[in-house]
Amino acid sequence: LSVESTPLLGSLGQVLGEPVVAPFHVPQLTNSAMDGYAVFSSDTTGSTKNAPSVLPVIGVVAAGQIADQPLKPGTAIRIMTGAPVPENADAVVAFEDTDELERGETVKSDDTVAIHIEAEPNENIRQAGEDIRQGDNVFQVGHILGAGEVGVIASLGRSEIQAVRRPVVAIVSTGDELLQPGEEYRPGKIYNSNAYSIAAMVTKYGGIPSVQGIARDTVESLETALDGALSADLVVTSAGVSKGDYDVVKDVLASKGEIALWSVRMRPAKPLAFGLLDRKDGTRVPHLGLPGNPVSAMVAFEQFGRPAMRLMMGKPQVEKPSIDALMDDRINNYDGRRVYARVHVYVDDTGAYRAKLTGNQSSGALSSMAMANGLAICPDDIGMIDVDEIAKVEMLDWPDDIF
Repeated sequence: LSVESTPLLGSLGQVLGEPVVAPFHVPQLTNSAMDGYAVFSSDTTGSTKNAPSVLPVIGVVAAGQIADQPLKPGTAIRIMTGAPVPENADAVVAFEDTDELERGETVKSDDTVAIHIEAEPNENIRQAGEDIRQGDNVFQVGHILGAGEVGVIASLGRSEIQAVRRPVVAIVSTGDELLQPGEEYRPGKIYNSNAYSIAAMVTKYGGIPSVQGIARDTVESLETALDGALSADLVVTSAGVSKGDYDVVKDVLASKGEIALWSVRMRPAKPLAFGLLDRKDGTRVPHLGLPGNPVSAMVAFEQFGRPAMRLMMGKPQVEKPSIDALMDDRINNYDGRRVYARVHVYVDDTGAYRAKLTGNQSSGALSSMAMANGLAICPDDIGMIDVDEIAKVEMLDWPDDIF
C-alpha cells in the first residue's frame, strides 16, 4: 500500500515509509539524572556522613530552566531531575546523600548543604547525545513502529511520520437469516456475530474495518453490498461459499470478477473462496470469502486474512508465533484435513507448555474461540495427536513482530 503522512499518536504497529534521522542530540543538553545538588566532585573528596563537606547553595535550577550562573568552586546549586547541569559542575549528589532529609525542609538559595558522600566525576549526569547523536540514522524504512519507537520519534520533536497506510477491509455478511445485534430476536434468525468478530480482528491486526451491513440472498442486495465495498483494499464476505449455499451468492461473486478457489483442505473452514473483484475503473480488489459458521470464519481469517493484511502493510513476517505444547486432550483427524483445534495453553509445574481443548470443537461453537489463546495443529497426513503428545500451537494473542 501507499505511504502517507500519519499522526504519530496513531502510528502504533505501522511500517515506516521514511528514514528517521536525528536533527539534534538526545538529550539536547547535559542534564541531571537525579534531584540533588550540582557540585565540583573535587569539593566532596573524603566526605562522609560523620565528616560532611558543607557547601553554600548559590542557586536552584528546576526542570525546564537554565542556571543563571556558572557553578563556582566550593559551592553547590540545587537541581531537579532533567534540568540542564550548570556550567562547570561535573557531578550531581542525590538529595538523599545530603542533610536535606534530616532538616525536613527543602534547601533554598543562601542556605548550606552537607554532602555525605564522595561524588565521582559524571555521577548522576546524563551527557548531551548520550542516547542519540545528531545525524544518527535512528530508524530505517520498513521498521515497524512499537511504543518505544513512537516515544523515540516524539523525543525528536516529530508529531507526524511517513508510514505505510493501514488497509481498509470491507466486511459483507450474507444471508436472509441474519439479524443485526440490537434488533429484537425473531424465531429462526441468528445475530450477525461474524461482522463483529472479523471487524475486531481487522482492528487487532492493524487495519481499518468497514462494515457494510447484511446482504440478503438476492442478486440485487448482494450486488449493492459488494459495489459499496469495492473501494476498500480487501473485501471480506462471510457465508454463501459452501456447496449447500444458494447459488446466487456464488454466481454474483463470480460475475463480479475472478474466483480462484472455493475450498481448502482444513478444518474448520473448508469452504473458502479467494479471488479478485472488478472495480469500474478497471482495477481489482482482493476478495476473501469466509464460511458462515462463526469459528470457521475466525480461523479462516486468521490463516488467510491476517497474512494478506500484513503483506499489504509491508510486514514480511506472516506466520503466527508458535510453540510446541503437550496435549491434555486428543485431536482426531478423521478426514485428512489440516485441523486447527481451539486450545488454552498454560505452563505446568515443570515449566512445560500444555494445551487443553476449549470444549466443544464444533465450527458453530463460538465460545470455544473466546476461551482459546491458541490453535493446535494436526497436519493433514496425521490421523491423531494423542494425550501427552506434542502439537504445534499457533498463539493467538502473542505479538506478531517479536519473533
